[in-house]
Amino acid sequence: MIDRLGHRGDGIADTSDGPLYVPYVLPGETVEVEPVPGHPDRRHAIRVEVESPQRIAPICPHFGVCGGCALQHWDAAHYRAWKRDLVVSALAQAGLQPPIDDLIDAHGAGRRRAVFHARRSHDVLQVGFAAYRAHHVVPIDRCPILAPELAGAIEAAWALAEALRPQPKPLDIQVTASEQGLDVDVRGSGPLPPAITARLAPLAQAHRLVRLTRHGELIVQHAQPTLRIGRARLVLPPGAFLQATADGEATLARLVLDHVGDAGRVADLFAGVGPFALRLAERARVHAVDNDAAAIMALRQAAAAPGLKPIETETRDLFRRPLIVSELARFDAVVFDPPRQGAQAQARALAESKVPVVVAVSCNPATFARDARLLIDGGFGLVSVTPVDQFRYSAHVEIVARFVR
Repeated sequence: MIDRLGHRGDGIADTSDGPLYVPYVLPGETVEVEPVPGHPDRRHAIRVEVESPQRIAPICPHFGVCGGCALQHWDAAHYRAWKRDLVVSALAQAGLQPPIDDLIDAHGAGRRRAVFHARRSHDVLQVGFAAYRAHHVVPIDRCPILAPELAGAIEAAWALAEALRPQPKPLDIQVTASEQGLDVDVRGSGPLPPAITARLAPLAQAHRLVRLTRHGELIVQHAQPTLRIGRARLVLPPGAFLQATADGEATLARLVLDHVGDAGRVADLFAGVGPFALRLAERARVHAVDNDAAAIMALRQAAAAPGLKPIETETRDLFRRPLIVSELARFDAVVFDPPRQGAQAQARALAESKVPVVVAVSCNPATFARDARLLIDGGFGLVSVTPVDQFRYSAHVEIVARFVR
């Protein structure tokens, strides 16, 4: 019998030999399983003998094979409670019990960017998403969690993979929805022979791709792909990182602006293309820092929009060179939104500074809890924690938190 759900969405059966992990099952269910070769603590579910009353029908025919979603089979109320508890549990393990808001659903219209994998197996082309905890690709022809703006993305990915079939390397095909249409960056192909490159331009035209790049190098462009961020219009760098959903970005930004309040000078660390900086600049002077030079260049250009206060930009690796105490002294508030590994070095510097307000955004409860502990030990109070769900049906959860000295 399945006793509980783990932090990755696996069902866990507690046995005398230790926990067994079974994907795509629910607490309270009795399941017939088989071993997973090479993984003694893992099992595959063959069939569910006793179903949980919380089980619902998944919305995707690929669910249970494709590794993209873990929890389409769980009713909304229990799923939401579990996802909020991921944050509660991570903070509790760090000895923290702050007030934690209800989970905000920020799925909106769905994902506005996706990475499709293309692999050949026994000379058969497969394009789709990775299988659960495996290296092989599950070919797909639809994905109901994608936003309508990504219509045609799957067909375009298949067509590109077919055109690049002579290349032996695995491909990753990132598709982003821009205001003008689909923006595609292909990675993994290596240098392309002229004959193959020549095939891609008409293919891009046929699939209405606004831009096609290979590892960021332009192959064909019909218009500059842009996104609106607050009052600014941003030209997307090839393969740019964006929040997964438009509603997710708007929700995180709203919380960040609320927590920053009336601060006059704000540092936006790990700023990316500026989803926070460009909105903060509507009322504050901003210093935006990121190690991605292309993202910082795009932000700098977008910052010329009318009605914005000055945005200083800096290309800098904050893992190796965090802003130090003397540099932090001029800011009334600091926002930081690091990758999954968190911002341990920067959190230590903030803990030593006199910055009055810190707003932390995170996509990893465990590293957030570690960094939060550093700030609290340095004299901050954790006054607000809000979990945000823009990765519906997955085990990923965003966090926005406010720290005050």
